[in-house]
Amino acid sequence: MSKDGPLTGIRIVEIEGIGPGPFAAMMLADLGADVIVVHRPRSGPVVGLIDRPVTDRGKRSLVLDLKSDADRDVLFKLLAHADGLIEGFRPGVMERLGLGPDICRGVNPRLVYGRMTGWGQDGPLAERAGHDLNYIAMAGALWSSGLEGERPSVPPTLVGDIGGGALYLVAGMLSGIIAAGRNGRGTVVDAAIYDGAAHMQNLLLSIAGRVEDGPSAQPNPLVGAHWSRTYRCADGGFISVQCLEPKFYSEFLEKLGLSEDVDFGDHQFDREAWPRLSNRLADLFSLHARSHWEELFDGSDACVAPVLSPREAFASPQNTARQTWHKVDGSLQAATAPRFDGRVPASPAEIRARGQDTDAILAALSVPNGWPERSER
Repeated sequence: MSKDGPLTGIRIVEIEGIGPGPFAAMMLADLGADVIVVHRPRSGPVVGLIDRPVTDRGKRSLVLDLKSDADRDVLFKLLAHADGLIEGFRPGVMERLGLGPDICRGVNPRLVYGRMTGWGQDGPLAERAGHDLNYIAMAGALWSSGLEGERPSVPPTLVGDIGGGALYLVAGMLSGIIAAGRNGRGTVVDAAIYDGAAHMQNLLLSIAGRVEDGPSAQPNPLVGAHWSRTYRCADGGFISVQCLEPKFYSEFLEKLGLSEDVDFGDHQFDREAWPRLSNRLADLFSLHARSHWEELFDGSDACVAPVLSPREAFASPQNTARQTWHKVDGSLQAATAPRFDGRVPASPAEIRARGQDTDAILAALSVPNGWPERSER
């Protein structure tokens, strides 16, 4: 599979999983890495799983039964020429398969062994089941998500699985590969959603200055304010507002004809006034359709934007210019990110069928020198 990206020449072996592990491997493939996903054998579709998910795009597919000695030997041959491995099982599963880090790095000392879990490889919760919401709840990230006095909201899995999980795994894999290029030694990356979700709060802490105990979202200056929330419009659509800095807040008030309103002008950071001012703005935004507010704030620095569905985002002028969203076979996919100077963003890569590359990969492994050696970096 032809690759052209900053990670061209890097080979990653991914053991089939769900959620943040496949997403991390997709991101590496998007950036040019040769990602081979080892799918497990199955006789038919699995309920609740898509047979050709977007997260498999740009990867080659090899079907192996890792409980089979012969197929494990095939995996070892593959790892001998790989830069990294990604797996997302609970701690101890790969070891019971005879595929733990020590054994795999015995085959290839430069291998970066990426482990994606919710709770991490150790600690009292390591063996416990969990999901995105549980991890960010225990990490303190969910606590500040609700309006004051209300229950914490359930955010999309972007906060935990992707933000706290997949992206930290990508950073860990790339860091390990860079280090292996310098010293010839691989490493084990212990990427836990719990850790990443906690780490991401450092930005919030740098804004809030301190954290207080309590049932509400007091430490989060971006939750509950009338200038940091969404409002329903007359047509049922929504508008987002987040004009934190005073100069943007002033432009926001000017656009709404509220510059001379002392209640708004004097109480931007007065928490006691926020509910009252939020109600006033809610009444105001409910008077017109979303399109009216889009037109009013178009071209301004008031930090106001419509809340779009992915399909609406695809049709927006921003996407016309950036080509961030693509329609592939009638379905939407977001393009590779980030972008690099001098490289035109490619359209989303092909999603290969399960096992489509099995014969070609096995044939290459069976021929002496048939599998390209890693280039020295």
